[in-house]
Amino acid sequence: MGNSLLQKMVQTQSIINQNSSTEILPGGTNPDTFELAETWYPVHYLEDLDKTKPTPFTLLGKDIVIWWDQKLQSWQVFIDQCPHRLAPLSEGRINKDGLLECPYHGWSFAGDGTCQKIPQQVPGAKAETSPRACISSLPTTEKQGLLFVYAGNPENAANTKIPLVEPIETAPEGWVIINTFRDVPYDALTLLENILDPSHVAFTHHLTVGNRANAAPLELEIDQSGKYGFEGIWKQGLKPGQSGKLSTTFIAPGLMWHDINAEKGRILTVVYAVPIRKGECRIIARFPFKFASKLPGFFIKIRPRWYYHIGQNGVLEDDQIFLHYQERYLAAKGGSANFNKAFYLATKADTFVSELRKWVNQYHGETFPGESLPPLLLNRELLLERYHSHTEKCASCRQALKRVQQLKFLVAVLTIVSLASSPLLAFFVETKSILLVIIETVIPLLLGAGWWKLNNLEREFYQGRIIPPRNLPEKKR
Repeated sequence: MGNSLLQKMVQTQSIINQNSSTEILPGGTNPDTFELAETWYPVHYLEDLDKTKPTPFTLLGKDIVIWWDQKLQSWQVFIDQCPHRLAPLSEGRINKDGLLECPYHGWSFAGDGTCQKIPQQVPGAKAETSPRACISSLPTTEKQGLLFVYAGNPENAANTKIPLVEPIETAPEGWVIINTFRDVPYDALTLLENILDPSHVAFTHHLTVGNRANAAPLELEIDQSGKYGFEGIWKQGLKPGQSGKLSTTFIAPGLMWHDINAEKGRILTVVYAVPIRKGECRIIARFPFKFASKLPGFFIKIRPRWYYHIGQNGVLEDDQIFLHYQERYLAAKGGSANFNKAFYLATKADTFVSELRKWVNQYHGETFPGESLPPLLLNRELLLERYHSHTEKCASCRQALKRVQQLKFLVAVLTIVSLASSPLLAFFVETKSILLVIIETVIPLLLGAGWWKLNNLEREFYQGRIIPPRNLPEKKR
């Protein structure tokens, strides 16, 4: 692949080793181990964060709270425990002084983690000056519209390379990007394994973004691999006649993208797999487009963000249930260390899946080593719920849901009014005209149909479909 991103990273590490530079690559200095904490993780799109209240998240099993510091005009991330009695600060508020206030006893903290106020102490006491009154904070930075948090040694953060989407970073002009995210009920490695397998699209996502008719041999090859990830090429596309340069890049430990670079345009499928806890992760997905024509970009931009999110939630749900089961079956057969015996990887279409598992085994990339998966969720509705896993955390979907509910209420009121007005019209109008018949019958029916449509739309913000489109009865020809 010529002067690729991974080659640059390897060359950089070589220079660091020779010159004792302060610059640090992700994963720590041990060439045989990728330390998962020693890297930057994206935790939220900036546009979805609320500056008026704290936002909870869990990163690598550690509960954190994200909040906007008005004084420093920046996002801060603390360990989500008040040093007083360990109450979660995310249940508190940002008070009138711009401090993060604990909900239990009102202890208040500044952006640097220092305690500024303890309401219970007597005048003149200075308990807040003790180091024990301070909160541990995590380094943050904002890049490509995302808030990144450093999970490891804070001293390494400033000099550690941030995992960014390189094609966007090197040539930012002209991209049209669709963004989404969701918390899903399976591990970050299971998510990466799934996205790194393009051959599943035709079957799993049939009638959403795939088509069974396009299923065909897919020859994938690894171009280079190492501690910092791997790069590979596709010998052919997913659709007949798909041409151009097709490649896949995995940047350890949790970023990957497919790159379809053709004459008519360039399309990336980008995924960050952010580990929350064992058996749960956040997918931060980005779909950058760059077309020769400006027309496709125009139509992408005019559609509201929440509209895309409903569709993309449906795509994620195509495989959400069986991935939740699959990772437990793999764990029962020995996990990643035994993947070659657990999986029968019979074709070159499985090349990237195999390479990911080799990377995990060689560089100790297991996200939560030694931990067991939580109990299997047998309730399909719980596996497909959308509100807590996405809607309440997404600014555009929260607002859209609120508007749909308001409009639904208004339509319901108008429907009742139109039905109630029929007897009154009949009383005051002696001769029924065609217009009166329309008012009495058609308008209530139209309003009722509108309410039904809005009710179905409202449900899509809460719950996914139980039967995926691929399993629906096929239409007879």
